[in-house]
Amino acid sequence: MTEWTKNELNRVGAAEELEIASLREDGTLRKSVTIWVVRLGDDLYVRPMYGRASVWFRATQVRHAGHIQAGGIDKDVTFVDESDPEINNQIDAAYRTKYRRYEASDVGAVVSSESKAATLKLLPRPTASL
Repeated sequence: MTEWTKNELNRVGAAEELEIASLREDGTLRKSVTIWVVRLGDDLYVRPMYGRASVWFRATQVRHAGHIQAGGIDKDVTFVDESDPEINNQIDAAYRTKYRRYEASDVGAVVSSESKAATLKLLPRPTASL
């Protein structure tokens, strides 16, 4: 399994926004969308503001693979569902801290139970692994 480098973790984790695109069944990338990203230790996480019904989230469930761009990093990734309540509570805190200057309703949406149920861990993957 490939791991994030410290440089990648620092740059993506510090990025305000992340561009995320999932792979279609035919292996081509969907159009990217802009979302928030948080770092927790040596892991990166994303959530849809509107939970599992979000179009981009549903697309990640087709192949569980895609591509991200943030902080000058371009990386192929695997999407892994994160359902551990303890980790999700820590992710909530990370979102509240990182995005505290935004509207409370926006931050509230990304820490809601609907969004929490759609938390994805981003794992780097080699391009040739598909």
